[in-house]
Amino acid sequence: MLRRGLSRPESRLLSMRCLSSATGGVPAGTTEGGSSEATPLRPRPNALTDEIIRVDHAGELGADRIYAGQMAILGNGPLGKTIGHMWEQEKEHRKQFEQLIQQHRVRPTIMTPIWNVAGFVLGAGTALMGEKAAMACTVAVETVIVEHYNDQLRQIMEAPNPDKELLATITKFRDEEQEHHDTGIDHGAEQAPFYQAMTEVIKFGCKTAIAISKKI
Repeated sequence: MLRRGLSRPESRLLSMRCLSSATGGVPAGTTEGGSSEATPLRPRPNALTDEIIRVDHAGELGADRIYAGQMAILGNGPLGKTIGHMWEQEKEHRKQFEQLIQQHRVRPTIMTPIWNVAGFVLGAGTALMGEKAAMACTVAVETVIVEHYNDQLRQIMEAPNPDKELLATITKFRDEEQEHHDTGIDHGAEQAPFYQAMTEVIKFGCKTAIAISKKI
């Protein structure tokens, strides 16, 4: 009995059907509307850019969760709108660094799950101590972040080939973090019980998290 091989058109059609079934009926790399889903990739970053994106992604994740914790406790109170505004900006910061993580193919810190939980606990815990304690937490965190961003801006500007896009992104975010710091001061952060001790502990924790996220 003779066996007839597939002609080229038939073979091509079979291959497309197999690929389509493997991707849920839609050709790989496209959406149902036919548009590509691929994230545009950039050349591998240098060591400085890799470190900056990884640690800043971790920091903005932590900030997002801190404000989420504050909103969970104080969202319906007098400070709800103020905290909500700062939270929206932090969510945008996190979104931007998640895009940079993908575009530059940077490995996120392995501490991400821990920072996720720790951030929420810190935000909710200080909020349970009262509005002024929550604002003291904001001041402490943003003080460290502003200093951290300033250090990074200096490093980028001193690099042989400064990444202008990253420079602009960090500058914008640094200015918004400074606004959050000032908002905390304006809403009585310094009147919180044990303000000095509490903020020093939080600053130490933030600096430790930054140091760890730079490396792992």
